[in-house]
Amino acid sequence: MSIEMQIRAKAKELGFSLVGFVTPDENPDRLVKLKEYIAKGSYGDMEWMAKEPEKRANPKILWDEVKSIICLGMNYYQENDGFSEDANTEGYISGYARGLDYHDFIMGRLKEFCSWLETKLNAQAKRYCDTAPVMEKPLGHQAGLGWQGKHSILISREIGNNFFLSEIFTDLELTPTNYEHPNHCGKCHKCVDACPTKAITGNYKIDASKCISYLTIENKGSIPVEYREAVGNRVYGCDSCLMVCPWNKFATPSDEEAFKIREAYKHIKLADLLQLNDEEFRKLFAHNPIKRIKRHRFLRNVCVAAGNSGDKSLIPYLQALIEEGNELISEHASWAIDKLNS
Repeated sequence: MSIEMQIRAKAKELGFSLVGFVTPDENPDRLVKLKEYIAKGSYGDMEWMAKEPEKRANPKILWDEVKSIICLGMNYYQENDGFSEDANTEGYISGYARGLDYHDFIMGRLKEFCSWLETKLNAQAKRYCDTAPVMEKPLGHQAGLGWQGKHSILISREIGNNFFLSEIFTDLELTPTNYEHPNHCGKCHKCVDACPTKAITGNYKIDASKCISYLTIENKGSIPVEYREAVGNRVYGCDSCLMVCPWNKFATPSDEEAFKIREAYKHIKLADLLQLNDEEFRKLFAHNPIKRIKRHRFLRNVCVAAGNSGDKSLIPYLQALIEEGNELISEHASWAIDKLNS
């Protein structure tokens, strides 16, 4: 069995659905496109995207001994099971955040993978999952994991578009897949039409500063008033463009326990979320990516969802949040009360 076949077998054993290999060569075209995106300033508060573009486009700057990159995809898809963007009195949590924190889980699997590479194949290896300036989607495309759809997310013919990307840099010289998957979006524009804030500004282009996932997760400040109604009941992330992709007909639910929906998040009421104190927030979202945005930003989102709910019984909870004195929460709670009373 070739080294590449051994690695593919080990990847499947560790739960990775997709695997491919690329060389770490500098890509001038990738750098040009990245700098064009940065120049437009559409990345909002995500200032890390504008830092060191040369390092993002050239993996050898990240680690000069790398000779190959193993690109991996792990399916996280779960059937919706009670979550709805139309359930006004319930909070909608993005599909990837309904279980355990994927960063911790996948990094654990990558650690096991790297240990195997080191002991079995006598290789050096470094693992990454949103932990370094790596252009994951272009590399995944080049490795044949899928193609970037009009919503900019990587799509696989085998499992749709609900999967996590990660990479292992190694000093092994692996035969590159170098199969840039043909684009199979065709004339379909369902993801473009589904975007509540029209953040998909053109085919394959995203204005992150308008995206609800950005606004409710990465955004550190206020959610712009002009987008608050479009947020609906989404309290963390948005799956609108992902859910409508026709290629999801090939998706099957992941067997990984880490990605299965936790009971505490099913039919989660806005009234309950509005009453979370700091300790309760940390307990509810322990080992979950939501903990990363902390209580004040999460309740900012919940206040917006409450304002969109039409449920005036939430006003006392919103008023109590105003009295806490946190400026960010108070602003959004006041907006929600005004909207509910209008």
